[in-house]
Amino acid sequence: MHRVRALPRRHPNGEPAGAGNGGRSRPRGPVTAFVLSGGGNQGVVQVGQLRALLEHGIVPDVVVGTSAGALNGAAVCYAPNLTGLDRLASAWEQLTSAEVFPGGRLSRAWNVVRGGTHLFTNEGLVAVIERSTPARSFGDLSVPLRVVATDLDTGDEVVFAQGALAPALLASAALPGVFPMIDHDGRRLVDGGVVNSVPLWHALSGPVDRVFVCNVAHSVGDRPARSPLDVVMTSFAHSRNQRYELERRHAPGHVEIVELPRPADTRDLFDFSGGAQLIDDAYRLCSAALDDYLAGAVTATSEDSRQQRRLRVRFATIRRPRVAEPA
Repeated sequence: MHRVRALPRRHPNGEPAGAGNGGRSRPRGPVTAFVLSGGGNQGVVQVGQLRALLEHGIVPDVVVGTSAGALNGAAVCYAPNLTGLDRLASAWEQLTSAEVFPGGRLSRAWNVVRGGTHLFTNEGLVAVIERSTPARSFGDLSVPLRVVATDLDTGDEVVFAQGALAPALLASAALPGVFPMIDHDGRRLVDGGVVNSVPLWHALSGPVDRVFVCNVAHSVGDRPARSPLDVVMTSFAHSRNQRYELERRHAPGHVEIVELPRPADTRDLFDFSGGAQLIDDAYRLCSAALDDYLAGAVTATSEDSRQQRRLRVRFATIRRPRVAEPA
């Protein structure tokens, strides 16, 4: 098993992770953004990715999240340390299909017959938010958070950065037709993944030197099509990933973009089993990748070598190696 090189978990401004005035002071090191994609139940993978980042001393100055990524982002922004990650991991590991999608097949069929706008209530999502972070407003967070949702009436991309936290998170995760739309800030809002599942461009809109992308949205295409909803989700994933590729291609040349690897996840949309194993697999993959990344940062001493490394990172996703079985 790969041994993790544990680096001091400190904020770039020299304070312990989670301290400070919400990340608003000017950092001494590179300004770092985390981008957390949507992906439904596959958002559990981001817990392992985030753990690897924090253990390697990489703490965000801003986090941008969509859907499940927004829920994970709220947790890490409240407590950007391993204690916060333990709380988030516990929340995911406790999740069941019955909690997130209450009522079963008969309930879903009845909602379709009666002409409802959604198949499930969002009570399960509310419980997830409450278990993963005690924050109730954006002002409670130690690190700035940007939450992406979609205006159902105009199709506009809406980004929340202040005010009440729960409505923004519920809106960002309100998968159309599956969960109820959210009336908030004078708009009818649904899942941010409708327009921007991997919100890279919002991370690039401010001063930033490097962006770590935890993208689990593109893994939707790995799932076998077991239901009509699987087909819909896979189709949406392909179109949304094209936007991400365009944004990555047109990113400023001075910004490093590092996309972290992810383990394969072929569970269907309603399956929340095996979360702990997926967290561990993602953690091992990302720890190895970040060891290589940081080793490159140390050896890139000349301007030419830095430029060559920047181009390699920007235009090449870190490939997913085969996961070794634990010894």
